[in-house]
Amino acid sequence: MSVSPAAVAASDPAVTPPASNSTATSTPTQADLLDFVRRTAADADLIASLPLDPEGRTWVRLEGPGGSEAWLIGWPPGTGTGWHDHADSVGAFVTAAGELKENALAVRLPADGWKTLELTEDVDRERRLPAGKGRSFGHHHVHEVLNESFDQHAISVHAYYPPLPRIRRFSRSGPILRLEQVERPEDWQ
Repeated sequence: MSVSPAAVAASDPAVTPPASNSTATSTPTQADLLDFVRRTAADADLIASLPLDPEGRTWVRLEGPGGSEAWLIGWPPGTGTGWHDHADSVGAFVTAAGELKENALAVRLPADGWKTLELTEDVDRERRLPAGKGRSFGHHHVHEVLNESFDQHAISVHAYYPPLPRIRRFSRSGPILRLEQVERPEDWQ
């Protein structure tokens, strides 16, 4: 079961991230987003305020720098995102509690016009991200994020600019990557 971001935000008006160094009129860079998620992940009161569900991810939408979209996300043991990208948005995320694993493809995929791709060898990358560690990424970055713990929740902070216009979801079988679904903001907000 997931908690609706609107429901959580409405029920806990104290959930606000630290102030950003970016001005509201500037376009945030990957470095700005990474700085924001690092500072936000260090806010112990904010991290502790996230309600955790034993079965499903929970999330709260945050105000990101320069009009970016940001999220505080709770990950029960054994949960993950599946393979996806963030379309034309750049982003960053940091683990605030627990540990996450990111599997990513070190190759730029075509933006549109395909349903199935055969990946070459050596495109897979794996990162372990314990609390305090994170990364930024560019447009069309394909990855999956997992909490592989058997008994510990993880919490992370994510930011994207421009706000996510869509998320493409993929399935993967060996070297074959298939586009399965395209989600729009109304599907997750």
